[in-house]
Amino acid sequence: MENLLGTGNSKLVKTAKKFDVKINNFSIPAGNDKKSGKITCPFAGSCIKLCYAKKGAYRWGNVERALTRRYESSKEENFVDRITWELSRIKKNKQLYIRIHDSGDFYSPAYFNKWVEIAMRNRDVRFYAYTKSHSFIRSKFIPYNMDLIFSLGSTNDQLIDQETERHSKIFYSAEEMIDQGYTDASEYDLLATKWFTENNKIGLIIH
Repeated sequence: MENLLGTGNSKLVKTAKKFDVKINNFSIPAGNDKKSGKITCPFAGSCIKLCYAKKGAYRWGNVERALTRRYESSKEENFVDRITWELSRIKKNKQLYIRIHDSGDFYSPAYFNKWVEIAMRNRDVRFYAYTKSHSFIRSKFIPYNMDLIFSLGSTNDQLIDQETERHSKIFYSAEEMIDQGYTDASEYDLLATKWFTENNKIGLIIH
């Protein structure tokens, strides 16, 4: 059976080394799944034009097929059990983090609920995700070992309280980011999370 959790992109690998932790990821196609045509980022707005996950290696045929298989697996009844089983095999002495969706997003409330259940079953693992699906997440219970960063660039940005809610914003320069009071998480992914940064304003340089 194919593993659903990956070892991460170069940024995640670099982050894991920097903080001496272990990071794995789970990703699905960005925007929509080519095979089924189903929308995987239901609230994508202006971000779709800038999305790094629709460029480079993410466009390679083998990568696209792997992301589709993961998307299809996320709809299956045994998804929570499969991820939990994989987590039991990769847990080591180091703190384990799971980056949910370095490509894709929570495409439905039911799918999001699966990740909440996974987090509750695995309380020693820390889960985090950038998401634009905050409109249906706000009313949900979020386990303490899960952190969500609401991403600007969606069709419902107006719902985000940019002073009190953890969120991310894309910048064209570090100077602009600093001037607006954002913490730079461009180089090290975990700096976006509550476990490493108290500031709710998370900045990313466009790439």
